[in-house]
Amino acid sequence: MSTLKSSARTYNQTQVPRKYTPGKRRFSIYWTWSYPWEANRDVTELDNRFSTMTEVRRVGWPDYESVEYSEKMFLQGIAGTLELFHLSLLKFQLLVGEVTEHPVAVYQRIDQAGQRLPLDERVLSDTDTLMVFGLDHMVTEQEASLEEVEAVREFLTREGTCLVLGPHHDVGVSSDLKERDMEYAHHGDPLVPRQQRFGKYTRSLMKGLGTPVENRYGLRPAVIKGTNQIAPLTTMKDLDACGWLNGVTTFNFHPHLPHYALTTEDNKAIHVLARQPIDMSHAHPFTEAGNTEFNMFLWMPPNGGRAGDIAFADSTIFTTLFGGDQSLENFWRNIATTPLQAKERHAPGRSLTRVA
Repeated sequence: MSTLKSSARTYNQTQVPRKYTPGKRRFSIYWTWSYPWEANRDVTELDNRFSTMTEVRRVGWPDYESVEYSEKMFLQGIAGTLELFHLSLLKFQLLVGEVTEHPVAVYQRIDQAGQRLPLDERVLSDTDTLMVFGLDHMVTEQEASLEEVEAVREFLTREGTCLVLGPHHDVGVSSDLKERDMEYAHHGDPLVPRQQRFGKYTRSLMKGLGTPVENRYGLRPAVIKGTNQIAPLTTMKDLDACGWLNGVTTFNFHPHLPHYALTTEDNKAIHVLARQPIDMSHAHPFTEAGNTEFNMFLWMPPNGGRAGDIAFADSTIFTTLFGGDQSLENFWRNIATTPLQAKERHAPGRSLTRVA
């Protein structure tokens, strides 16, 4: 991936509103978690919590044995793992900031200092693309209020807006412990417990907006035989009117990705733009039902009073925690350069400039 130089980091600052610039999209990322509630989870609990940094270091040894991840410089509890997510977004933030000439704003529902920020005009007024990353464990009881749903619905009445919803995986739903163990063996990640259910906030927002999608399971992508490279996506380029998948063959590998299941048969309301082949080497209830791919990237075109686009994509494909390549950068650049004018945005065959 390309090398981009970052500026000095700040903390404990309020957002300076970004002025509208014709043709330049303003991105905002909204982490749906309560940082304190996630960080303060009882580490003796086996399920429904993030790993501690110590656990990450043990499993990933020796990847995190450098001084920058030591107790001298990095948090060693669950908070350290949450910071890995923040750090893994930097490449995306830098690239999008370079392309759009606007800094990417990053918000948390409840931040490290306990400051609560619902989705309202403070987030939405200077945003064109809102990315809602659903990494709140359901047990932390985050839920979108009616006021937040209405604020997002109003946001989507503005031409050029885009809402990217990224509820993460839902592992171990079954009460059958053997089935949970089957799911665990399928994804093969020792840091993910037998039950790890994410996304109550995004689910409540999706329900309020009437989006016909549910996040299910945590599925391991297939790789190219004899390599550790993720298998290419199955893409529906004829449905990709925005050109988001131009020059895109893969996203990045993550061992437990959600299947975005459709809850409607209306194929005009929502389009599956990309499916990911599944690793079939270990059984899973989803593959035992006859499935060989899962829904990875979805799009709801503007409809009725909604002028904005809605897309579904897991948060991990905007991070570098599990790697990335030129194809992934092409995807990022494509969504960053999506025109704000509707007639340009949905023109078939839209030509996009991508890095070489």
